[in-house]
Amino acid sequence: MVSFKTAGGVVVSGVRMDRAASGETVKVVVRCRPLFGKELSEGRVAIVTTDSLSGEIKIDTPSDDGADRAKRFTFDSVYDARNSQREIYEQTALPIVRAAIEGYNGTVFCYGQTGTGKTHTMEGSLDPVSERGIIPNAFDTVFADIDATDSSNKTFLVRASFLEIYNENVRDLLAKDQTQICQLKETSDRGVYVNGLTTFVVKSSAE
Repeated sequence: MVSFKTAGGVVVSGVRMDRAASGETVKVVVRCRPLFGKELSEGRVAIVTTDSLSGEIKIDTPSDDGADRAKRFTFDSVYDARNSQREIYEQTALPIVRAAIEGYNGTVFCYGQTGTGKTHTMEGSLDPVSERGIIPNAFDTVFADIDATDSSNKTFLVRASFLEIYNENVRDLLAKDQTQICQLKETSDRGVYVNGLTTFVVKSSAE
């Protein structure tokens, strides 16, 4: 199962992979967007720089005395405006999607303030293809890998659900009544789940 959650500047993506046998753990990836719109018209200056080799983000603090008061933070990976949607997907989410196809649990969680680029990173735009985000790229990978798998000894069943977590309330976005609050449940055999969550069997990325 692969879960993609958006908690809808700087986008922090927490990447988790339940694959302890091969040493994979939670990874934190940061994507910094460029200035745009009102920020540019107001003459604002970018103070965030990234170093992809060291995984470091530097935030400059302007000072009158010229002293270096920059703050530095190190993460597993960092990206900026020079990185494409496809690069970010292949380097951060693709290994999780492939592991999910093999039967492992994986989660990509995108977090950040309003306007930092979460929706662009996770969803993007369907056209052009280069602007597609993590979610549509993951869908394409899942079905492409299924089509390329020897079907003589494996059967795949893909189910899709879509929920919203907002102000600690869970809503089923595929339900007829999307205003109804769903309840979280937990059992020894299923673990934590959303009671009555709508699921649909899908057979293609387009569906």
